[in-house]
Amino acid sequence: MSPPRHIAIIMDGNGRWARERGLPRIKGHEQGAQSVRAVTEACVELGVPFLTVYAFSTENWRRPKEETDALMVLLEQFIAQELPELMENNIRLRAIGRLADLPQRCQDALARAIETTSANNALTLILALSYSGRSEIIDAVRALCRGSVAGRLDPETIDEAAISAALYTGDYPDPDLLIRTSGEMRLSNFLLWQLSYTEIYVTEKLWPDFGKGDLREAVAAFHKRQRRFGGV
Repeated sequence: MSPPRHIAIIMDGNGRWARERGLPRIKGHEQGAQSVRAVTEACVELGVPFLTVYAFSTENWRRPKEETDALMVLLEQFIAQELPELMENNIRLRAIGRLADLPQRCQDALARAIETTSANNALTLILALSYSGRSEIIDAVRALCRGSVAGRLDPETIDEAAISAALYTGDYPDPDLLIRTSGEMRLSNFLLWQLSYTEIYVTEKLWPDFGKGDLREAVAAFHKRQRRFGGV
């Protein structure tokens, strides 16, 4: 049975995991980074071509500056530490979102890792950073409007394919499977256009406790679904 072509994950529960253990929130994020590694390895083992993880939303900038600063340091460390693993496992790194909002050091580290891994082809790992589904749609509409004003685009030709191509994810297929941890039942402004016909799998497990076996269970549940895409 073929694996999902694209898995997307809302990684929820890092703060709760840390609070339950009497630890600072950043410790939950650090442990969550280990789950990213485990799930990425599992996707390679299963033959999943694309994995998108919701790492940092635009709304997350509203958190205390101490926490967001620590998260940016953690992001930079994660990229540096995981780069050898990405190369060893033939994983290509990509990122979506308003990346210009990230600190310059993070932008530079991300750009270097993206360039270094650009020829890898076992899995494309996409980090959603400073990401918002609504902002993505706004940016796509702006791009299409600029094309129309410049005379490169007839507004009457704009269809679903044109909008999809203008999104941050224009080079990737829509997700087949969305996984959300911590039991929350909402999309949290994630891939709002792309998730129209995606199968959703919610688990009560907190993200730092989510591992390879959990990913395999989610894929097994996906294979039991009947995907009709609006048909009979």
